[in-house]
Amino acid sequence: MTELTQAEQDRLDAATFRRLLAHLDANKDVQNIDLMNLAGFCRNCFSKWYKAAAEDAGHDINMDAARERVYGMPYGEWKSKYQIKATPEQLSAFEARSHKEG
Repeated sequence: MTELTQAEQDRLDAATFRRLLAHLDANKDVQNIDLMNLAGFCRNCFSKWYKAAAEDAGHDINMDAARERVYGMPYGEWKSKYQIKATPEQLSAFEARSHKEG
């Protein structure tokens, strides 16, 4: 593998993050609870990580701004347009995963 400078690695990381956000945006039918049940993270996790990274870099970004970056719109708008009520099966799987990780 070619050695990358930190700047090159940062550019690739940023491009990968943007591509992941675009992929999530193109697949709004994938619910956060499904992501949590399958992978242990969701769009809200990305929002929290984005906010933490901003704070680490000395930027004061609130959770609403972080969520808007990840969701591509205000969180409340995304929820009302795309989030459906979790099924009992989804909730059960989430609860089982939470106990396993806790």
